[in-house]
Amino acid sequence: MRAQQVPSSAGWRWLLGGFALYRRAPLTYSMLVMTYWFVVVFLNVVPVLGALLAAMVVPGLSVGLMQGARHLERGLPIGLQTLFGGLKENARTLCLLGALYLLVTLGILGVSSLFDGGDMLRYMLANSRAERAAVEDADFLLPSLVVMTLLVPVMMAWWFAPVLAGWHRQSAAKALFFSFIACWMNWRAFLAYSVALMLFAMLLPGILLALLMIVVPGAQELATTLILMPMLLIIAPSVFASFYASYRDIFGISEIV
Repeated sequence: MRAQQVPSSAGWRWLLGGFALYRRAPLTYSMLVMTYWFVVVFLNVVPVLGALLAAMVVPGLSVGLMQGARHLERGLPIGLQTLFGGLKENARTLCLLGALYLLVTLGILGVSSLFDGGDMLRYMLANSRAERAAVEDADFLLPSLVVMTLLVPVMMAWWFAPVLAGWHRQSAAKALFFSFIACWMNWRAFLAYSVALMLFAMLLPGILLALLMIVVPGAQELATTLILMPMLLIIAPSVFASFYASYRDIFGISEIV
């Protein structure tokens, strides 16, 4: 298995490729994404262990969504069994990746405490509105910049790690290493992809929401609903499918075991 270096323009194509895959079975793939979110939210409701359980199943569910996108590309049917089937692919390693991601993320939030006295960490771990209200007036600018900077290499290491562990049976260490190297080799393409994501998933919905508020003043809830529904049913599934498009371009589908 070898990562390939792709041109920066590939980053734009990944998002378009994700939308093209989504269009082949829009309702079914949207259902998979919504189920993914439901499972994660449901597990997070569990006291104490909920966050750990959610983190441990996310890599397997991510492989399931990638499997769904691959099936769409090959004209194969998809369903809930496709999503949950990803949990069976090298399950131990996938759970380990999820647990490690949670620990690293908490560690980064811990580092941010050096800059804000722990306000951001307390806000992120708050279980009630009262706990959030106690720190919501804090200045999060500097700690947010620190967290975002430290999360970049973490995201690079975990971007392809689940699929490398699930489809290529790599160990957690190898999957994280090769994912980081693949992203490093293609940082220009990922930069273009990030810009495309901001335009497609943030700027465009924001502009449409502002226009709706002008056309229908005083109907903020209706306008927000009209924007959120397409985001949930179109934009989010397209973004998830674009993850597969990035994997396909960089690693090549012919090498999947």
